[in-house]
Amino acid sequence: MVPTITRIESREFQYPLEDIGTDRNGFNLIYEPGQTTWRNLFGIKIHTDCGVTGTYVGGNSPGAAQINMFADYLIGKNPLEREKHWSEIKRALRKYDRMGIGPIDIALWDFAGKYYDAPIHELLGTYRTSIPAYASTYHGDENGGLDSPEAFADFAQACYERGFPGYKIHGWGGSDASRDIDREIESITAVGERVGDEMNLMFDPACEYETFADALTVGRALDEQNFFWYEDPYRDGGISQQGHRRLRDKLQTPILQTEHVRGLESHADFVVSEGTDFVRADPEYDAGITGAMKIVHMAESFGLDVEFHAPGPAQRHCIAATRNTNYYELALLHPNCQNTQPPVYNGDYSDMIDTVDENGHVTVPDGPGLGVDYDWEYIENNQTGSLHVYE
Repeated sequence: MVPTITRIESREFQYPLEDIGTDRNGFNLIYEPGQTTWRNLFGIKIHTDCGVTGTYVGGNSPGAAQINMFADYLIGKNPLEREKHWSEIKRALRKYDRMGIGPIDIALWDFAGKYYDAPIHELLGTYRTSIPAYASTYHGDENGGLDSPEAFADFAQACYERGFPGYKIHGWGGSDASRDIDREIESITAVGERVGDEMNLMFDPACEYETFADALTVGRALDEQNFFWYEDPYRDGGISQQGHRRLRDKLQTPILQTEHVRGLESHADFVVSEGTDFVRADPEYDAGITGAMKIVHMAESFGLDVEFHAPGPAQRHCIAATRNTNYYELALLHPNCQNTQPPVYNGDYSDMIDTVDENGHVTVPDGPGLGVDYDWEYIENNQTGSLHVYE
């Protein structure tokens, strides 16, 4: 019997981030004692006539709006025909960034794993089941947390002692370039001198720098400390192939780009234009597990490594099936507060700082599909709006 999709549900919910606020411009998450920030995500269920339901929790409001544009197409279709659906929906969303494909495609992969009683990484082709992780910090703050170069170095030392083989700095946000550039260079130097001989170090300004000159100045400081990569430095939004090629030409530190370009072809164009050394991919951002694995193999054909963005069960399965990758991003981490993981997992799945073993590795869920059990009671109890149903 061929399975058929009978119903799709998309439910927005919220959860609190305690002791978390935003920086002076209101965008970057930072440590702020006593402050609570609320984050919204979506719970996706794809019901079928064979009694197996594909699920995923993640996404954002723009992506959910796109799901509303194509969900009806999937009703009555075979959920195992992921490649066909991916192609049709990609075309349907050609005027948009296609962020809506990711959550649905991941839920379809979860269905497939449950249908065949296998974890997703086995369906993809397992390469590893234990993954080295790097500690990826919150942005710098002014509130007694990561508020100085010494604080970043102290936290790097603590992460090294936990077993992490890598550490990534997210610096200070805002437009006070003369002050923050100096502080960020001091942080680069402090962390490099403290643990640079023991850990791979990464730096991510998250597109904060307003000029090429600032990006170049910081890049030269990274060269001096032998950083592993330099990610998304300036205000082009991480999308300029030409700008990043010029930056690569003037630095020794490898560049990591493409977190903010969407889709297989745009990633390939960035690589062909020599705008990056490492390629960024994300199953939620890049049209699902289907789209992310296409990027993996495109990069492999150029002899490049793919580094997956953010933590999550879908990322773990992709990395488990990828030869040309190095690390799992455990984010966002801080010495005084928890990361941004939603409280939606029953069982032992975790992306908190203590999830790494003594070697700084995380394991890949080995249950069917994504291998995680979502707490749907929590999701339903914290619903923020109406339930969107397609049938």
